[in-house]
Amino acid sequence: MITPDEIRKKADRLYTPFLQSLLLGEPFSPLDLPVGKIPDDYQELKEAVQQLLKGSKEQAGCGYQVELRQRNNRKYGMQSLPSRIVFETETDYLKFLKKEQEIADFQHAVARIRKELPELNIWLNQNPKKVVKQLGNWENLLRVCVYFQNNPKPNLYIRELPINAHTKFIEQNQGILNELLSAILPDDAINQEENDFEKRFGLRYTAPSITIRALDKNLQVKYGISTSEMSILISDFKSRTLQGYRFIITENLMNFRTLPDLSNSFALWGKGFNVAILKDVEWLTHCQIIYWGDLDAQGFQILSQLRSYFPQTISVMMDRETFDIFQEFAVQGTVCKIANLSYLTPEEHDLFTDLSKQTIRLEQEKIRKDFASCKLNSLADKLISI
Repeated sequence: MITPDEIRKKADRLYTPFLQSLLLGEPFSPLDLPVGKIPDDYQELKEAVQQLLKGSKEQAGCGYQVELRQRNNRKYGMQSLPSRIVFETETDYLKFLKKEQEIADFQHAVARIRKELPELNIWLNQNPKKVVKQLGNWENLLRVCVYFQNNPKPNLYIRELPINAHTKFIEQNQGILNELLSAILPDDAINQEENDFEKRFGLRYTAPSITIRALDKNLQVKYGISTSEMSILISDFKSRTLQGYRFIITENLMNFRTLPDLSNSFALWGKGFNVAILKDVEWLTHCQIIYWGDLDAQGFQILSQLRSYFPQTISVMMDRETFDIFQEFAVQGTVCKIANLSYLTPEEHDLFTDLSKQTIRLEQEKIRKDFASCKLNSLADKLISI
């Protein structure tokens, strides 16, 4: 037999259809729930009925009603058993879910959206839960939408838009704003092939850059790239064509800055998952690439990501030997829900799995500088001899 907890779960699942019926102006229809199988054991049956009645409107003052019917049970004789469980009124249903105020706010938001931006009506009918999720934000969301409607492709930075909302509001709500603007703006006001918010809606943006340093003074002179560090727009980096050289990419800044001198080598600061900006640098496919990241699940995710762009990528100090030597410096890591990475070697994947299961991290900054220099020089010598 159904329990009050199961009734609550079923009532929760009916909430989205209920919201949709409100949007369509449909009158509330009583919500019937199945009674479920009657227990064979008498004591179990008695307790189940008592529990069901205890949570009902008759005793709790609101919520579901239990209709009882006299039934002759072959085993227990005449019994009053539940025959119907129903939310008869909208008030009963909302009080049971404790959603009265939320629905009042929802209806207020819907009325305002329809008044100020009727173009969103189709989106509203398809996304009632998103309307609820954004309760409290709609005043600013509508301000942003109306601004873009009146000023398509404004060619301004997000934070200089003349909109009466917190300067970080658009940055923090790009997901929902992307949906809303895509629903209301004409096709010629949207760069349909772009997913980046600024590019998609004609805003100015800071062009991505790569931080690089020369590990060979001869390369510094030849290409004018500092042995300390310098930032280069990724568009300029693509056009430099430095193929044929070795690139050592580090996850973290300190390691990038303290790499040893190496002939024919450049260093790149990968900035974690920001290595994605390198994927379209075609000439890097003709370079030796060494990646050195943290010994944790995320470090191996980045390695796999980078290797998906450049299969020739070799990892360094991302092995069990390095971890065992410096494991005293390991700390609590970040949970990783990914179980398989397609671009790791079997040895790398085994270590990734262990670190992921234990949720631990050995940051690359904890590797001694003399150890790192030895490993990098040894690998460089090995690559030259191949």
